[in-house]
Amino acid sequence: MKRTFISALAAIFTLSCTSGIPFVYENENPSSVFSIPEWNPSGLESPQEKLPDPLLFSDGRKVKSLRDWEKRRAEIATMLQFYELGIKPSPERSSIDARMSGDTLTVDITVGKEVLTLSSVIRYPDEGEGPFPLMIGASMISLPPEVFDGRPIALMNFSERQVTNYGQFGPRDDRGHYQFDRLFPDLTDNGAYIEWAWGFSRIIDALELLGPKVTRIDTKHIGVTGCSYAGKMALMCGAFDQRVALVISQEPGGGGAASWRVSHTLEEVEDLERTDYHWFKESFRDTFSGERVSSIPYDRHELCTMVFPRALLLIGNPDYKWLADESMYVSANAALKVWEHFGVEDRMGWSIQDGHMHCMLPQSQYPEVEAFIDKFLLGIPDVETKVRKAPMFGEVDLSRWIDY
Repeated sequence: MKRTFISALAAIFTLSCTSGIPFVYENENPSSVFSIPEWNPSGLESPQEKLPDPLLFSDGRKVKSLRDWEKRRAEIATMLQFYELGIKPSPERSSIDARMSGDTLTVDITVGKEVLTLSSVIRYPDEGEGPFPLMIGASMISLPPEVFDGRPIALMNFSERQVTNYGQFGPRDDRGHYQFDRLFPDLTDNGAYIEWAWGFSRIIDALELLGPKVTRIDTKHIGVTGCSYAGKMALMCGAFDQRVALVISQEPGGGGAASWRVSHTLEEVEDLERTDYHWFKESFRDTFSGERVSSIPYDRHELCTMVFPRALLLIGNPDYKWLADESMYVSANAALKVWEHFGVEDRMGWSIQDGHMHCMLPQSQYPEVEAFIDKFLLGIPDVETKVRKAPMFGEVDLSRWIDY
């Protein structure tokens, strides 16, 4: 932790050049440069009991290169938006106005005559001038403050209510009456998660527009984290914005990293039928409920792979059966194949630990969280991040679900 921030950047540069695989991208979705045709829902006619291979294009071609993967990632993103989430629009930069007032970042997004304003307070380290890496909490940062103590990292919370007037607790608006819907009235079928991901990306736009001299933030080292429904949100935000270097999804439950297929076979868990459909397109349940779940042409492990080649840590708590952590464990193993395929498996891991309250990270899980923060936000290379911790699921038959 004595390492200077400049030498940390040098370490990241060296690691990236050594592997040839970038740690982060300059654009929200660089794969959007590829032309993806309107999705043909032929998968509805071809049920697949096992998890689809994320390294196979829909036409059966194999991903062989990083450029291939960018195209395949775009295909996965297209399927997720078509069936489950709705559209994440990409406003022109000219429609975005950003400013800082003290430590508060504010961004105005203008679409037509409508303006949506987002604001977040940045909490800077006590020492140093920056620019600092930034950890953004989806709704809030539930990781204990001790994992950030002594580390030169700025913190911020992203308020999802500013996008949708909807949160897990308190008064809320209904679909079609969100702030987002004022800007995009043709997207009222959207689920809240893709709209939250849209708002999250606008926060990063604002940081980039103002630059490090104004914000004191290093936009090449941004992380996102959240727990429970916000763990889903963190995964979604990181998956759909490749400017995020590190995603830590804490106890996300069904609809997060847990496979829809696997969860369907488990009892008393959050699955496709038993979740909050403010979050997803209502047509998703109508199309794929019951045994039709095997006709989904993708699964949640492929949402996880959208984070590749960046860093992803999944955190579980099997004491809460509803979270479907066995299903997340299967998804994690399936997703890891992509990082392994490109030889950067140290950038993806999971830690599933019992014996603690929901969203209350026990000290036994601090080391893996701190390792991912040190390596992927602070650029300390000699840190072990090949984390595969889930002793309670050692007897799970992965071959039932994964055959690639």
